[in-house]
Parts: sequence; structure tokens; C-alpha cells
Amino acid sequence: MGTHIERISFDGRQYILLGTAHISKESIREVRQAIIDEKPDRVCIEIDRARYVSLTSDASWKKLNIVQVLKERKGFLLLANLILASFQKRLGLDLRIRPGAEMLEAINTCKESGIPFSLCDRDIQITLRRAWAKTGFFGKLKMLAVMLASLLTRETLSEEKIEELKNKGALQSMMEELANFLPRVKEVLIDERDIFIATKAYHAKGNRILAVVGAGHVMGILQKLKELHAGFISDDVNPLLSIPPRNFVARSLPWVLPATIVGAIVASAFLRGSDVTVTNLLRWVILNGSLSAIGALLALAHPFTIILAFAAAPVTSLIPVVGVGLFTGILEALLRKPRVLDFENLLEDIVSLKGFFKNRITHVLIVFLLSNVGSTIGTFAAGIPIFASLFK
Repeated sequence: MGTHIERISFDGRQYILLGTAHISKESIREVRQAIIDEKPDRVCIEIDRARYVSLTSDASWKKLNIVQVLKERKGFLLLANLILASFQKRLGLDLRIRPGAEMLEAINTCKESGIPFSLCDRDIQITLRRAWAKTGFFGKLKMLAVMLASLLTRETLSEEKIEELKNKGALQSMMEELANFLPRVKEVLIDERDIFIATKAYHAKGNRILAVVGAGHVMGILQKLKELHAGFISDDVNPLLSIPPRNFVARSLPWVLPATIVGAIVASAFLRGSDVTVTNLLRWVILNGSLSAIGALLALAHPFTIILAFAAAPVTSLIPVVGVGLFTGILEALLRKPRVLDFENLLEDIVSLKGFFKNRITHVLIVFLLSNVGSTIGTFAAGIPIFASLFK
């Protein structure tokens, strides 16, 4: 079976950890064989219910209301989810394997064999929201850059390379690289889920528990099982299901920045005269509006959406509770309403950048993202000269 199986026993109970590569043909075969050979009392599977539904029913995407997603301020979360699915799906297509196939194989084998199983992973939406909430401003920029870069890459992996990724040394190197680049993201995506899955497995009923997990989680879960048994860590996973509140600085900054800009424009009227004030107002409107409109243009938005981006960005940049992307995204969805075909082809279209633009659902999200990015750049591009004008 290879070196990616680990075993540990406590008080007559045995835990068997089977590490898989999520797009590996060999992993699919090994999962079925392990369940048949080990005859566990219960199988814990690294998948949450939402992902299970999406894997077993493409129709789940047809219930998506893109306008409602934007109104609920979940546009970025949906985009992040689709980009992550895109990257994994592309690698799976290279090997003609559906990502997550080994988890479905585990579920199907359990059903055929009459073995109880549990979906033991944390909800993907909670994971993404916690990663976003716990990441600072520059970390968010890194996350955004990594996700966008993944759309442009045409990386392919051979089956041999996939199997190499299950090697402990290679995995450790990858984990260290992620920890150095995005420590908070690694903490949420890997460490917290290690605790969550380990706790679910630790309290599973039966004396022989088989856990089917990604190879990158095996050693972490093994360590957490030891710590749980020794009482070094709590078995209460509720804190891992909550979204951490933003600190005072994070809560204040969205209000302080626009208030400071407005204050600087008002102050320029008293300190520098009406000419400078008019110049500052024009600078704010033109830079903020133009850069947001350029973002919408780069997203190939409808002309009316581009005009709205220009008109709305200077205003929405001063209102922390909304962003220009909310309005541009909704207008784009109304002008180019997603068709039945877009819902049916969503999972196929996300495998390429061209598909992201062609599909009207993902196209709305790109308009939402790039108009927001343009407005954010415009805020700093206009704000810095406005402050500087006070001291000339």
C-alpha cells in the first residue's frame, strides 16, 4: 500500500490514516482496497457535506443566484471557491480523473460494504472565511495574486509526479513553503483542519477507525490524535467553526481612511483655497472613477457597467459598507443575465481563463473583482496627492 499509511493505537482503539493524492488513480484503487482489507468499524472521510453535494450533483450549481451572492457580500468567497476548484479540476483533467474521486470511492465502498462512514471535514465556506478574516492586508493581496495566477498557469502533472507528492519529504517541504509565504492561510487550511478531522476521528464510534485524508494532512492528524489522547489540546471544535471578529484597527480603517480623505479635501479649502479644493475633488473623481472603469473594461464588462463603475466608484469608496463591485456586478448580471447553458457548463468553463470570461456567472464575478480592485487602487492614487496638496 505504500508509505502513506500510518497507524496509531490508544486503549485498544486503532486509528488508520490513509493519505491520498486527490487526483491520483492509484489513490482511488488504494482507498477501495484499504476499506476492504482493513474492515474498519467506521470510515472518516476528508470531505464536507457541501463539497459532497457538489461532487455528486452538478445540478447544485443551477440553484445559484449570483445577484443574491453579491448582495450578501459573498462574491469574493464564491470566486475563491471557483478558482480553487478550477485549479484542482484542471490537474484532474490532465489525468482524466475527477478531483475528489477517491473520497467518492470511499463513500461508495462503505455503502457497498455496509460500513458506517462520516463526512469529517469542516465546511469549505467556513474555512475560506476564516482564512480571509485571519489574514492581514498584504496577506490578502498575496492570496489574491496566487489565485489569479492559478487561472493563468497551464501546469500539468504526470501520475508519477502525483505519487511523489505523497512522499513525506516532499510534503514537508511544501508545508514549510506555504507556512513561510502565507502563515495564516496555512494555519487555517492545514493546521485547523488537522485538529478538526483528528477530533472527529478520535470520537468516532468503533475500535478500528480508518481516516481517508489528503496526504498533506496525515502527519498533522497523527500528531493531533496523540495530543488529544494526552489531553494537551481541547476536543471542542466549536471555536474552529466561528469567524474571528476583526480587531479594532481592521474595523476602524475602512471608516478612518475615507473620513481622512474627506477631511483633507475640506482642509484644503481653508488652507490652500478653492482652486486646490476643486483640483482635489476632480482628482478624486477622475482617478477613482477611471481606474474602476478600467478594471471593468479589463473584465470586458458591458459599456453601461463601465459607465456605472466610473460614476459609482468615487462615492462607494467613501462608504465602507458597500463597494463599487456590488453595483457593477449586479448591473452586469442584469444586462447579461446568466443562461441555463452557463449553469450547465459552469464546472467545465472554470478550467480556463477564457471559460471564466465566457461563462456569464463567472464573468459577473470578474467584473465585481476588477472594478473593486481598480477603485481600491484609485483610492490610494488620488488620496496621496490630496494629502500632499496640504503641505505645498
